[in-house]
Amino acid sequence: MKGLLACVLGGFLLVTTFASAEVSITPGGQTAAAPSKVSPVAGAPFDKKLELQGIRFRVTSANNSSVNSLRIVPAGLELDDSPIVQTIDGTVTDAEVADLNVDGSPEIYVYVTSAGSGSYGSLVAYSANRRKSLSQIYLPPVTENKLASKGYRGHDEFAVLEGVLSHRFPIYREKDSNAKPTGGWRQLQYKLVPGEAGWILKVDRVVEY
Repeated sequence: MKGLLACVLGGFLLVTTFASAEVSITPGGQTAAAPSKVSPVAGAPFDKKLELQGIRFRVTSANNSSVNSLRIVPAGLELDDSPIVQTIDGTVTDAEVADLNVDGSPEIYVYVTSAGSGSYGSLVAYSANRRKSLSQIYLPPVTENKLASKGYRGHDEFAVLEGVLSHRFPIYREKDSNAKPTGGWRQLQYKLVPGEAGWILKVDRVVEY
């Protein structure tokens, strides 16, 4: 028999399923606290240091334009501590370190929000592959999932919650204005799984409330 445990954690609805890993839609009727989205201060640089399991990361971005340069500097890897530098569409709003697949090698998750009224979110993530070097983690676009993307117009929020990466956003009905979504919230919960050339975040649950 399957069991369902739901609770509100940091503004997110966390749902844990027992003896089940299928994707499902939970009917409405559940409630969650008001969103607590972190917004970057215009022009304020982002600089954060994180550490887990003896591996350290420093994440920096100037955050002074609609397009910025993101720099991730690891320390403590056995083979390669080379910095990763890449261009991002938007500004860094936060970064977290976790070990979602519980393999003793942490991951770094960097949350990016684009400019414009949609405030579309994206993720830059890397895994300390066997504690030796960084391997990229791929998050499929929401638009690739027809069920999950219905009513999607951005305003994404990300957070690491007890073994999953949570991604939530407001649901828009057809006549809703950008400022007033009326369809509630949809939350995608991802597990980290190995892919052909790296790591993939795979949808484990879809919850609406």
